[in-house]
Amino acid sequence: MFLENTVNHKEQFGWIEVICGSMFSGKTEELIRRLKRAQFARQKVEIFKPEIDRRYDEEKVVSHDANEIRSTPVPAAANIRLLADTCDVVGIDEAQFFDDEIITVCNDLANKGVRVIVAGLDMDFKGNPFGPMPALMATAEYVTKVHAVCTKTGNLAHYSYRKSKNDNLVFLGEAEEYQPLSRAAYYKAMLQEKVAKIEVNAPEKLSDITENTPNTPDETS
Repeated sequence: MFLENTVNHKEQFGWIEVICGSMFSGKTEELIRRLKRAQFARQKVEIFKPEIDRRYDEEKVVSHDANEIRSTPVPAAANIRLLADTCDVVGIDEAQFFDDEIITVCNDLANKGVRVIVAGLDMDFKGNPFGPMPALMATAEYVTKVHAVCTKTGNLAHYSYRKSKNDNLVFLGEAEEYQPLSRAAYYKAMLQEKVAKIEVNAPEKLSDITENTPNTPDETS
């Protein structure tokens, strides 16, 4: 379990903590836990989230388990710098949806002595690094990767498989649109998508895919 450092007011610099993982892995839950502990310690805390995320509440960060904390929705990362100048601790949820300036903002705040806690998806639904998250993970002092449970195998899941046909990179959704999958389950699901897209009059493409498919271990054993 991650153990928080205490804010040292004699130390000039703060630090960055990143909580990352797939959908339904408990990222926001862990973010809220750390922020509430800081509030209990009477530290000045501000929480921010992207303005586009209004799935549960317009002005609160809410986990899938309905745990919540008051937040300030902002349209861009630059707004965080303006609103968090006098804070001890800054929390940022769904960081993958912010523009790349979030990287500079987080580092500027940490350099001014602020403890910055960031939560976000490390990969998009295609399995690629998501937005500014790789750079945030690289510059953070502490990175916590949390896992969901694969809905197919019951093993650890770190992929967010999109069940809907929407191909937009930014597409907010819940269990109806996404499911957490393990590596093998995700690979099989993506393979099935490729096969389904092949037209009936192109059997040679189907043959190429099936011939180049590596054997995947049986995770259910």
